[in-house]
Parts: sequence; structure tokens; C-alpha cells
Amino acid sequence: MGWASEGITASFAAMVRAERIRALRFGEEVLPIQEKRKRYRLLCTFMEETYLPWAKNEKTPSTYRRELAAYRTWLKPYLGYEFLNEITPAHLEKLKQAMREAGRSPRTIEVTLATLRFALNKAKDWGIFKGDNPVSKVKIPRCDNRRLRFLTPEEAQALLAEVKKRSIQTYEICLLALHCGLRFGEITGLRWADIDLNNGIIYIRDPKNKTNRVAYMTDEVRKMLASKTPGKPYEFVFKDRNGKRIRWVSKAFTRSVEALGLNDGITDPRLKVCFHTLRHTFGSWLVMAGVPIYTVKELMGHKTLAMTERYAHLASEAQRMAVKQLERVARSKGNKIVPLEDIG
Repeated sequence: MGWASEGITASFAAMVRAERIRALRFGEEVLPIQEKRKRYRLLCTFMEETYLPWAKNEKTPSTYRRELAAYRTWLKPYLGYEFLNEITPAHLEKLKQAMREAGRSPRTIEVTLATLRFALNKAKDWGIFKGDNPVSKVKIPRCDNRRLRFLTPEEAQALLAEVKKRSIQTYEICLLALHCGLRFGEITGLRWADIDLNNGIIYIRDPKNKTNRVAYMTDEVRKMLASKTPGKPYEFVFKDRNGKRIRWVSKAFTRSVEALGLNDGITDPRLKVCFHTLRHTFGSWLVMAGVPIYTVKELMGHKTLAMTERYAHLASEAQRMAVKQLERVARSKGNKIVPLEDIG
């Protein structure tokens, strides 16, 4: 039948034997062993031989690491030796209970179940698994893990200066995140063909939400990009030591955050400064400057307006001034507009 290292168990062999005896007795078709193994694939076999190698190449490094950890820590120990077609909602409820008893957060449970849900959906796409996805029949804990922290102009300048002392390339990457609102993966995926210095435009191709867009350079960003020696159109703008695409945020960034004490005494992950805080700061500053939410959505490349509405509360001052403008018009006399400062 196969080796235990391949995921073959005694119960699987016994099942195949029983089915073969029945098929012979009633004159039914006897499936080849390879077809049987494919049809009744174990979760651990599918994850380790098919899904995780695919995810390593197709997903971002951070997402892959998160899914790999969820599999190794929870999915393999609790469900690894279950056949794909025999995983039930009851199995998942027991897994949820075990994670709660171990003190795991709702977010960890959410990530673990989401990993399994996505893996089984891919198994259906590849013809390995049939039927309903059991994850769709259990309640997944939801938590608001959106980051709330954004930098003040003084903090941003101090952070950029600190990073620049440690790594020029990391400083340049940070500048693009802060001034253009680009995600880390969007920055490291930039090629020289995407840079239009004449028009001050950066083309973002194949981003996270699958919708291409453009970003607009500030004067500082344009000056920074103009100072770099351009490569061939297909070459990455930012490369690692081997000339390949950068996969990780440099330690120069995290060490700069530590040096400035930006996370000292903070325990809530949503309030800690990380690389994504630079992009969040970009959106926050735009809203505070009175830029319409829809425009912010387009500049940040959000799929839906709901993703941008997290910044809405920052627009209170801009909204207050807008109402003042309304008062200014309402109190105008004929064609004469009453000065705003006279309204009080």
C-alpha cells in the first residue's frame, strides 16, 4: 500500500482491503491503489506534498509563514491523519475547544480555520476533494485586528532619519510607504518599467486586491528615485544581496523603532509601530488634511470603501470646517459672502 512516511496508515489499508473484497464479491470496479490514495488523501499528505509547496511560491512570505505555523501547531496534530473527505464540523468544534482551553486568542483560531478552509477549497479546485467545505459549517471567531496607530509628523521624521543611518535602501522603501501609501510587497515588486519620473507616477501592477492602480510621487520620492541608477525595465528597483526580490522587512527598520522607543510599554498589537504603520500613517494624514474618503480609497488601493472607513473618525476637524463653510454661504448677503472669521 505504501509507507507510513507517505501518510499510509493501517486503517487506510484496512479500508482499501474491505472495499476490494466488496467490489470483487459484487462484480464492481476495483480502483487502482494510486487512484484510491488520491481519492482518500490524508490532510497531512495533501498539506505537505501539495498545498504548502504551492503556498510558498504563490503567497506572500508572511502569509505562508502564518499558514505553516497554523498547520504545524494545530491542524497536523489534531486533523493531520484524517482523510480530506472525512473531516467534519464536529472535528473542527473539538479543535476550537482545544485551542480555547490552551488560551489561544480568537485571532489565532480564526487564522487556523481560515488556513484549512482555503486549503480545502484549493483541493476542490484541483479535483482532490469533493463535497462541502466543513469549515463553512462552523462559526469562526472574528476580531477587529485593524491597526490603529499612526505616526505624528515628528515621529515619522525621526523614524526615517534613524532608518537612514542604518540602511539607505530600507530608508528608501520606508519613504515610499509613508509618502505613497504602498504596501511592502508592492514596493519590493516594483520594476524600473513601473517608474515614470517625467510624470511623477508609479504603476502598481498585480497588487494584493488584484486591481492595478497608480501612485503619485511626492517631490521627496521623485528626488530619491531620480538619484538611483536605473536598471533594465524588467529589473527590480529594490533588490537583495543576490539581486533578487526582497522578501522580508529589514532588521534596520525594527531596530530603529526599538531605538526610538516607539513601542515601549505597548502591549496591544494594534497600537504597535510596524512597517505597515507607515502606510496607515499615509491614509490617516490624507483624511486629516480633508481629502475625501473615496479619494483615499483609490490612492491606497482598497477593494471596498468599508476598508477605508476606519480612517473616517480622523475627518472630524475637516468636517467641522466644511460645516463652517456651509454657514458662510448661508449667511451671505446677496452676492456678498460673509468672511469665515466673522462667523465665529
